[in-house]
Amino acid sequence: MSACSGNNTGSRVPGESAAPANAAETIITEAVLIEEPVFANASVHDPSIIKAGDTFYIFGSHLAAAKSADLMSWEQLNSSVYEGNPIIPDVLTEMSEGFAWAETDTFWAGDVIKLPDGKFYMYYSMCKGDSPRSVLGYAVADKAEGPYKNKGIILKSGMWNDLSEDGTIYDATVHPNVVDPNVFYDKDGILWMVYGSYSGGIFIMKMNPVTGLPYEGQGYGKRLLGNNHSRIEAPYMMYSKETDYYYLFLSYGGLDSAGGYNIRVARSKNPDGPFLDAEGKDMIDAFGAYGTLFDDVSIAPYGVKLMGNFQMDNVDGEIANIGTGYMSPGHNSTYIDPDSGKMFIIFHTRFPSRGEAHEVRVHQMLMNSEGWPVVAPHRYAGETAGNVTEDQIIGDYKYVNHGKDITAGIKQASLITLGKDGKITGSVSGTWKNTGASTIGLTIDGTQYNGSLLRQWNEGTLSYVMTFSALSKEGIAIWGSHVSKE
Repeated sequence: MSACSGNNTGSRVPGESAAPANAAETIITEAVLIEEPVFANASVHDPSIIKAGDTFYIFGSHLAAAKSADLMSWEQLNSSVYEGNPIIPDVLTEMSEGFAWAETDTFWAGDVIKLPDGKFYMYYSMCKGDSPRSVLGYAVADKAEGPYKNKGIILKSGMWNDLSEDGTIYDATVHPNVVDPNVFYDKDGILWMVYGSYSGGIFIMKMNPVTGLPYEGQGYGKRLLGNNHSRIEAPYMMYSKETDYYYLFLSYGGLDSAGGYNIRVARSKNPDGPFLDAEGKDMIDAFGAYGTLFDDVSIAPYGVKLMGNFQMDNVDGEIANIGTGYMSPGHNSTYIDPDSGKMFIIFHTRFPSRGEAHEVRVHQMLMNSEGWPVVAPHRYAGETAGNVTEDQIIGDYKYVNHGKDITAGIKQASLITLGKDGKITGSVSGTWKNTGASTIGLTIDGTQYNGSLLRQWNEGTLSYVMTFSALSKEGIAIWGSHVSKE
């Protein structure tokens, strides 16, 4: 589910030096000057992004919040629920009704949107945790940072043996857990809210932009996918003008370091579906078998898996530094820059050998030739896609196949070579072709993958490297990161 009791205090690895004050520092490697991006990390579980003016804000569980001017260096604004916090200062009094219903003292995932009255609306959720006894409400502020004033509860769930929001007796296998809201406008200016976690699945409702509330008579709204306690949550909607599709991002699995959390996506021409995956499977069929609890086998074939656990260790000859890897990346939001068209995915992740400590990461996304977003392998460092030559592509790569499973296991990178002759050798075999200015097609062990090329900063080697990210029609993502031996 979406809440977390992990370490919210650390913004750097113990022993790591503080980031320099300037926008970038220069390091010298073999007499070659390299401009190193500067990152400042924040811990916001379930980060939901909004841009206000020139500043990006992310809000998440436990009233955690952070802000950034560049999606790279984050300033932590708040980390926990306490009286006098800067987000909802009078939180214990204002939110007492919700805390009492949900039998909790904290918040789960929330979402902030600016509505036509010029105010910022925070849609928050609270949940007992071991059951779907939850509330979903809203609070309003004049500024994105707050302070927010509670306006009340919108939906409740978990009313055992009592009437639910749709007038029938509440049943957790078919009714939602009313958490993880995302409120968005569609291309026609209609306001919607998508929400849900485990239990009866993911639901969507039409919202009134004047009141900020759902239109009456919808009950819980329309189910898009899931039920029977499937481990599917964290819905987030992104509309692409480029493809004219609505992309529904989801997280499968459990959120802790051993939970196998992974990010998936499906798409539709309509904000309320039907949503299909890359194989054309209708996501309404993504649910656990009847009578089961957390039946991952039934849901794993559905949705395009963009990212899961992985590890890219450095190889002999690379700079002596730590490699890169994530554990249980998930609960993402997205942002498309209206001027540049750049797409970003914002998520929290844990890390190999670091327990439950988590941080926010931002990666750039690119659209492949089939109209699916692919996630660049390394965190965003200001890079922009551009023309890529064949000579820049050829060479050795650390290669990860994310698969389609929901697993606590780590996908370890292996070594492959993209040869000048168009052949792929090493741990897998096949062929590759430069299909456009910054696009690539790869055929590996008989499966076709279409993706994008991007030169990125690799924190693991402190160098800029060529990368590729591609998807198969089965909805499986592969990543490649050029071995750096300069």
